[in-house]
Amino acid sequence: MMRSSFRVLSSPLNMQRAMKSSAVQPSEVVEALDRWGKGLVAISQAKATGGDYVSLAKRIIEQNYAYDISTVLFKPTLASQIMFRGTFEGALSYFVANNPQKFPEDGGFALNPWTKVGFDTTGIITGENHAIVMGNKLLTNNVNQVTVANFTMGFIRVPGTGELKINLHHSSLPYSPAK
Repeated sequence: MMRSSFRVLSSPLNMQRAMKSSAVQPSEVVEALDRWGKGLVAISQAKATGGDYVSLAKRIIEQNYAYDISTVLFKPTLASQIMFRGTFEGALSYFVANNPQKFPEDGGFALNPWTKVGFDTTGIITGENHAIVMGNKLLTNNVNQVTVANFTMGFIRVPGTGELKINLHHSSLPYSPAK
């Protein structure tokens, strides 16, 4: 479920840039988040139905992350031994657990039985060819349990195509104070 409750943080300079055709619009960020969420669900469904989820995950990572054109800063939700995944190989292992020798902690985050991903954003900052968004990911599984993960994602506009790809992705579970 995509929630439309977000606020755009902008300065007069960002407002001037918004007038240009290359300025990222908040609606583009919402579309990119939706594409990422649908990709995660597609990988999960491919695994559940015996499909080629590894090949699908490769395509979805290529479609959503900027590993082919930029440095990508990726801190997955459930990574503690190798906490940062700055390579395509590291991201793929996190999502589908296909490289246990190099990434033994990976259980395949995308292989969970996800059925829906929504975002409750707290803010979107846009600029010339880039954007940053922060909020909560709401991941629903096949028994209707919702997992909340805090996230920050940065996007850059791909030269030539104009699409947005992720160059920053930090995700963590919400803080739970000891009782």
